[in-house]
Amino acid sequence: MIFVYFVARKYHDMEDVTFKVSAAVSKVRVADCDFNTESIIDVCETLNHQGVELVVFPELSITGCTCGDLFNSEVLVNHSQESLAILVEQSKSWNLTLVVGTIIEYNHQLYNCGVMISHGQVVAAVPSKQSMVKGPFVVAEEDESSIKINGRRVPFVSDKVVRYGDFAAWIVVGDGDVTNVPYDANIILHLGAHRAVMGEARWYIDSAVHNSAKFGITYVYSSAGYGESTTDNVYDGNAVVAEDGRLLAYNGLWQCDAQMVVAEVSAQPHNLIGRRNNSFHKKIATEVIPFIPYNEMSDECYSDAVNIQVMGLMRRMEVTYSKSLVIGISGGLDSTLALLVAVKTFDRMGLDRKGIVGVTMPGFGTTDRTYRNAIVMMQSLGITIREISIVEAVSQHFADIGHDASVHDVTYENSQARERTQILMDIANQVNGLVLGTGDMSELALGWATYNGDHMSMYGINAGVPKTLVRQLVQWIAETETDEACRNALFDVIDTPISPELIPADNEGNIKQKTEDLVGPYELHDFFLYYVLRYGFSPRRIFELANEKFEGVYDHATIKHWLTTFFRRFFTQQFKRSCMPDGPCVCGLSLSPRQGWHMPSDASSSLWLKECELL
Repeated sequence: MIFVYFVARKYHDMEDVTFKVSAAVSKVRVADCDFNTESIIDVCETLNHQGVELVVFPELSITGCTCGDLFNSEVLVNHSQESLAILVEQSKSWNLTLVVGTIIEYNHQLYNCGVMISHGQVVAAVPSKQSMVKGPFVVAEEDESSIKINGRRVPFVSDKVVRYGDFAAWIVVGDGDVTNVPYDANIILHLGAHRAVMGEARWYIDSAVHNSAKFGITYVYSSAGYGESTTDNVYDGNAVVAEDGRLLAYNGLWQCDAQMVVAEVSAQPHNLIGRRNNSFHKKIATEVIPFIPYNEMSDECYSDAVNIQVMGLMRRMEVTYSKSLVIGISGGLDSTLALLVAVKTFDRMGLDRKGIVGVTMPGFGTTDRTYRNAIVMMQSLGITIREISIVEAVSQHFADIGHDASVHDVTYENSQARERTQILMDIANQVNGLVLGTGDMSELALGWATYNGDHMSMYGINAGVPKTLVRQLVQWIAETETDEACRNALFDVIDTPISPELIPADNEGNIKQKTEDLVGPYELHDFFLYYVLRYGFSPRRIFELANEKFEGVYDHATIKHWLTTFFRRFFTQQFKRSCMPDGPCVCGLSLSPRQGWHMPSDASSSLWLKECELL
């Protein structure tokens, strides 16, 4: 992100002068500088007509912030420079100053920079000292320097006030904290590139309000939005203006078009106002039982979680030109959440729900209960329903490979999972659509998925949602947004034992293969997973925390048993996570090998398991 401290006019008296500022989130295509530049120009034209004097765009708004190794590309670097020149030329006709993010090549190295442009010239380029964007950027030196941009030598500094006409700006690119705001500054301009995380949008609003109160000034925040890559993360396009502890303007998140929030703010330097709010501290209610928010935050967090999934899927469908989705509907929690997200996505995109192809594939272990719930949900939601039994195909497969169908081993189970995945993939080819994965984050942690079976899809919509949160989201949607028939089916899905249903039912037709009997309670595993990913805690420390948290629910021996199971499976199943499909991060923690958890597939678990033995 980029922070800019900006003084609008010189002072000649104590009269309170005002000016208009904007936090703008322009439309973006990853690595398409031409498109992004035109989007920035369109926003500036609009704001210029509205009399806005300063506009702030997100970090790396010329290139997009999710280019990854493409930032190294000579093509992208050259086009970003050309785009900057176009913006400089266009700014000659505007009465506003803009601050954009882009790549700057200097001394054969790449810098993530904030660039101020005004009235046909670059005022300054400020390199990052602590970039939040994944890329090949060099950390800036503190020494004062200059660089030639667009035929003019301009300041290239990270710790100096940049002055231009009536403006004095302090610019920080990266995750810099706001601690020493210069006394001649009256506004903080924050250009961000933060991924959306359930419950954190409120944090950025509160942060803007807090800092504006702390320094008695204006705080403007703009962050990357729709159009950025959704390979592993989603960006919500947050835009905020706060002044002196008051929220002046705030956009609605999850917008697909360009967004502009405008507010009229004071140009009075904050040394005249006084730092009267230094004790201002707003408590942010973000503490959670692992992955599950407290009641006062639950609605907002659940809405965030679903919107992250919807926006990620929308973007993936757009860039693949897909008009249909194919989902295996089992009547279980995970496929239910995937179906609900798909429906919301189609409604948001204005697409006919019939473009969602729900496929129920009864097998040897399918029960009437899950089958009935799957059919009721699909009928109530108005999607296309296909029913394809896998019994005959899998039986033929057993004959082909010489497997005894009475032996209910891993071959028996995985053959069914892979047959189902093959069916989904082939139907997706038929309808020119995507296979939407249903597996969740907890299953990925434990490796509770068939390699190249339910492990594989074209977009893993639940990859960033742990099992305990899947249950909560389905319940939240059931309580708020479904008709009676679908609601009843959803509540029954929530009450159904979690099972892959790959083993025949018992004599009464009930589910015999219960996942939590085999791998352990998900509320325990999600607790373990949270403290491993968030803090890297040792087995002993997690054991102590779990005993305190689950006192009276699980005894010490049970917690030790499943904690040992967790670490054993977490290490041995990394190879499945190393090639997992794309999918959005929802909770701020991810198992993605690209942006989340990085671990070699052949790492030894001996140290962790030895500590478990000694508990």
